[in-house]
Amino acid sequence: MGSITGMRVLLIGATGVFGARIAARLAHDARFELIIAGRTQTALERLRNDLGDPSVQVAVIDVEAVDLQDMLRSHAPELVIHAAGPFQSQDYRVARASLACGSDYVDLADGREFVAGIRVLDDEARKAGCLLISGASTVPALSSAVVDHLRDRFAALASIEHAISPGNRTPRGDATVAAILGYCGRRVPVWRNGRWQAGYGWLSTRRSWFMSGPRWVGLCDVPDLALFPERYHGVQQVMFRAGLELRRLHFGVWLLAWLVRLGVLKNLARHARRLRRISEWFLHAGSDEGGMVVMLRGLDANAKPLTLRWSLHAAAGDGPYIPAMPAVVLARKKADCLLKDRGAMPCMGLFNLDEALAALSDYQISTRLETLTT
Repeated sequence: MGSITGMRVLLIGATGVFGARIAARLAHDARFELIIAGRTQTALERLRNDLGDPSVQVAVIDVEAVDLQDMLRSHAPELVIHAAGPFQSQDYRVARASLACGSDYVDLADGREFVAGIRVLDDEARKAGCLLISGASTVPALSSAVVDHLRDRFAALASIEHAISPGNRTPRGDATVAAILGYCGRRVPVWRNGRWQAGYGWLSTRRSWFMSGPRWVGLCDVPDLALFPERYHGVQQVMFRAGLELRRLHFGVWLLAWLVRLGVLKNLARHARRLRRISEWFLHAGSDEGGMVVMLRGLDANAKPLTLRWSLHAAAGDGPYIPAMPAVVLARKKADCLLKDRGAMPCMGLFNLDEALAALSDYQISTRLETLTT
């Protein structure tokens, strides 16, 4: 339960693309005593001024610091939100430091091994009476909420294929770019035809139909690929793809992925900042409209084939609020004493689709559900 002045929330990575949007949703809310944290004092002060909430506190915290646990303990958080990616190269030091402080923890990780592996802390978290949540982002938090919402329409769910494509003018951070480049061209285990098979990051390219029209997408290594075959028993295929709106950029990354696949390039992620800056040469092109699509195939109650396509469309550059949304929903549920779970777990089943969409209702975000005949 939060203090009289509000539940103390320590938001690490607050000045990033997603962290700043989480801060904007938690500021001016009497349920929270918000502490925005990051490595640069001036950037934090600038964000606090932008938020326009004088009650927001600032803390300079580097997640790589040797005294991280002492830093966190000095702020006595009741909830730590970790938004300082990329998570593919991190361990659980922030989660462990939160646990040592007796604080609940939520991160925005979308790294497959990182999110699935959070369960290694489950026993410790339960003994401490804490909740550690990994993957409070578009995947697997929102994607699993969509599948959970539609699952009962199927007597047998055979296939889950989903994809994301941000608008070209949508802000992009170095951490997100590094996370994607980290698996481009590298082997990605995928669940296909009821068994594990090999795919390769950003390859297996195809066109996917979003509400704004068709866009090219390629295979991405996300937690869903590991978690969904376990969560949705009997499913024979799980596939996740993502793409860039501009074909010149999408297939530029596709070419780099092939160079990694062939062994010509070794580590794309180390070039994340440079490639992100190159991509910004083309900000005049494309749009600020992004989308998500989830395709489910299987059999209905009458054993007849059923295909459902759930789509989300984000306009006016509001796409980044989607991966920021799960942490906001979870913080609100904790403040309202509605989050009773304990332990360490991926972010699935902790909120439903209606709660997710309600948290996005202030933005130009719409959804659609279609039953396809082919």
